[in-house]
Amino acid sequence: MGAGHDHNHSFEGLDPIYQRRLKIVIAINTLGFAVEMVAGQLGGSQALKADSLDFLADALTYALSFAVIGMSLKIRARAALVKGVSLVLIGLWVAGSTVYRIFYLNQPSAETMGLIGALAFAANLATVLLLIRYKDGDANVRSVWLCSRNDAIGNVIVVIAGLGVWGTGTPWPDLIVAAIMAGLFLWSSVQILTQAREELREAEQGGHDHDHHDHAHGHDHAH
Repeated sequence: MGAGHDHNHSFEGLDPIYQRRLKIVIAINTLGFAVEMVAGQLGGSQALKADSLDFLADALTYALSFAVIGMSLKIRARAALVKGVSLVLIGLWVAGSTVYRIFYLNQPSAETMGLIGALAFAANLATVLLLIRYKDGDANVRSVWLCSRNDAIGNVIVVIAGLGVWGTGTPWPDLIVAAIMAGLFLWSSVQILTQAREELREAEQGGHDHDHHDHAHGHDHAH
């Protein structure tokens, strides 16, 4: 992941089109969190609540990404480390609450899961389409893409879980999906933390030329 220091790898988010799209994505995710958390609570679905936390994590991730655009490589890498750690915490929370629900089984609403999951997928598909051009970049930019992709995958499996709950008449599909999503959080956090650590090392080994990108619009490489 840290091998290629080309244009794609070093894209820092300075493009004004990218920044506009990021603002739209922050709004989409904040709304998605509110809708899914309420629906998950009312419908008794652990998978919906896990997915709503994904929306919240993304809204915070994107806001942090936006805040550090144009700053030094060291600051951007540290912001990515914060995001990686937050994904670990969310993954552990989803895993823990899913284990709790296994001992406290009650039937979630399959209809609510299916409907809200489909709406959330539409929102995340819009996010993925807005950001797909920017999926390769520094750890800060890449973390935005990974979170968007996770959301879209999560929404599809929430809809599948809704069908599973409806078909089997048990809450197990809902709980299995919540567990899969916990794993997705943890795997993404590993990817983000690994790249952020590489970039921090690069910054500390004399990559101070990156610091001058604060006000730069291009990518003047010292390499």
